[in-house]
Amino acid sequence: MDPMKDLKEIFLAGVDRADPEKMITRTISLSKETLRIETLQGPLVYSLSDYKRITVLGAGKAAFPMASAMEKILGERITRGKVVTKYGFSGKLDHIEVLEAGHPIPDEASLRAAQEIGELADEADESTLVIVLISGGGSSLLASPADFGDEPLTLTDKQAATKLLLESGATINEINCIRKHCSSIKGGRLARRIFPAAFVTLILSDVVGDNLNAIASGPTVGDSTTYGDALGIVRRYALEERLPASILSLLKKGEAGEAEETPEPGSPVFEKGHNILLGTNLASLEACRDKALQLGYDTLILSPRITGEAREAARFYFGLARGVQEHGLLGKAPFCLIAGGETTVTLKGKGKGGRNQEMALAFLEELRKEGIDNRNLFFLAASTDGNDGPTDAAGAYASWEIYLRSREKGISSERFLEENDSYHFFERCEGLLKTGATRTNVCDIQIFIVT
Repeated sequence: MDPMKDLKEIFLAGVDRADPEKMITRTISLSKETLRIETLQGPLVYSLSDYKRITVLGAGKAAFPMASAMEKILGERITRGKVVTKYGFSGKLDHIEVLEAGHPIPDEASLRAAQEIGELADEADESTLVIVLISGGGSSLLASPADFGDEPLTLTDKQAATKLLLESGATINEINCIRKHCSSIKGGRLARRIFPAAFVTLILSDVVGDNLNAIASGPTVGDSTTYGDALGIVRRYALEERLPASILSLLKKGEAGEAEETPEPGSPVFEKGHNILLGTNLASLEACRDKALQLGYDTLILSPRITGEAREAARFYFGLARGVQEHGLLGKAPFCLIAGGETTVTLKGKGKGGRNQEMALAFLEELRKEGIDNRNLFFLAASTDGNDGPTDAAGAYASWEIYLRSREKGISSERFLEENDSYHFFERCEGLLKTGATRTNVCDIQIFIVT
């Protein structure tokens, strides 16, 4: 066994399970005029002869491979198509136009993409079948600032609010609640624009718990949150004085019933629509487990719902690992624990990194603080999209060997952690995991191995 090599192999097995093209081709088939979509509730069957037009819309980091798969299935039957993805995640297709835009902060290209995709949705009628492809990242890639407040929101407003929320420690569900109420396309509002056409949305989940109305802010899903909920989040994180005045004004107006709410579940706009969940963090964790068993490890999946501060999660994992080492709890060595979810980082320093690198550095700090030679414990935290925060690394490793490298270089894990500078720490200690863009996204995966 080579634990460091095995960590990477186990992680990549989880990424492969979330490959968008493979998931779609496993789920969807076309036979003559019949399009069949397999779901947990049974097959959805569409007779394409019932429709004059097929339109494909989409947004997210996995939009290109999802669109590519739909082209391979439907080919020239696609009348019009337009999807948007993150810069560097795209390619060229024959029947679907692929746009690029900013993530995690929306930019001018996000505005244009939302406008163009919204216009295609507006054109749909009862003779149109709309196929919507949604994956993580869609919230920032489709930026359509609300224009029904006292003053239209601007891109600058959206950018400032997104940056503020990302740095506040708010969860992705909380961030998306606010995004939905500041948008003319999120929170079911895209479905409202597609209506009265039939639609089916294929969804790759990057949200802990796989809440469909939170993934990419649920553009085709009924929204049970309200303006009041959004304001409650603003107050919870003490953002009232820092949020752009136009956004705060809109939220207050909405709470008072003076701005249109997002469509609720059960609204008529969803009567001819279906939302299908294709890929999840749990499915990827199961693929990781299968690989770990194949490599000879006693293996346990802990949970796909790990949230909270990345540093606290690291301490939790370290405690579990030491329990395995000292008492054989959870399993016997060689042992592999696999978990997933999405943690947060409350920024205090001015360094560079992502939540997974921060977690790995905090895990390494626990190794250092315990003060014993521990050469049998190995940890990896990484993002399935290949980009952990605003970096080119998917995540980072923690091990006794990496700790020894830091000592040789005279650098302190404690100091780098204080500065939220995990990227530069692991860059110098050769502890980064770089996979390149994976063109998928099902949250994060954390793995530890005890030998």
